[in-house]
Amino acid sequence: MKQCGGSTLFLDKTNITTEEIFSIPEGKTEKEAKIFDNLDLTGFESKRDVPGKKVIVSRDNFGIGENQESVAKALKAAGILTIVVSTIDGEFKKILKNKNIVVVDLDKKTIEDMFKTFSEKDTDCFVLLSEDGTSKIKLISGSLSKSYTFNLEEFYKKLLQEGGLTSCKNV
Repeated sequence: MKQCGGSTLFLDKTNITTEEIFSIPEGKTEKEAKIFDNLDLTGFESKRDVPGKKVIVSRDNFGIGENQESVAKALKAAGILTIVVSTIDGEFKKILKNKNIVVVDLDKKTIEDMFKTFSEKDTDCFVLLSEDGTSKIKLISGSLSKSYTFNLEEFYKKLLQEGGLTSCKNV
């Protein structure tokens, strides 16, 4: 079985724009800018909440807006390997795919269950691909774990099988 993922950042907001994900403030360089510095979300602090995260779980319309190529590059540079959402901008999804960032589209009910069960906990999230080609998302927080079956796109299956994602491994 192959798996990819890690520590998870839950962003409980719909319509997260590319500007909120990554933008370069006036007077700063691209290297000085950090992902989610512009995100306005109650209780969220990018400097505290983002470092070390490998997976983002969010809601509808993730990544709408301009400069999607720069945003995808910044997410990759920050170590983001996987994005789990109910909907994502189609062009942004293509760009993320080109950066080998796994995008998993799940129904709203499943996303809601993930938030209800895990968002307030220190959680790891993994995309698992079994030898027979079936895939699931597994969330783990201490002794609590839950799996959600879904259909992983063929592109990502091949990427996982060939070891094309750094920090993906056999289990």
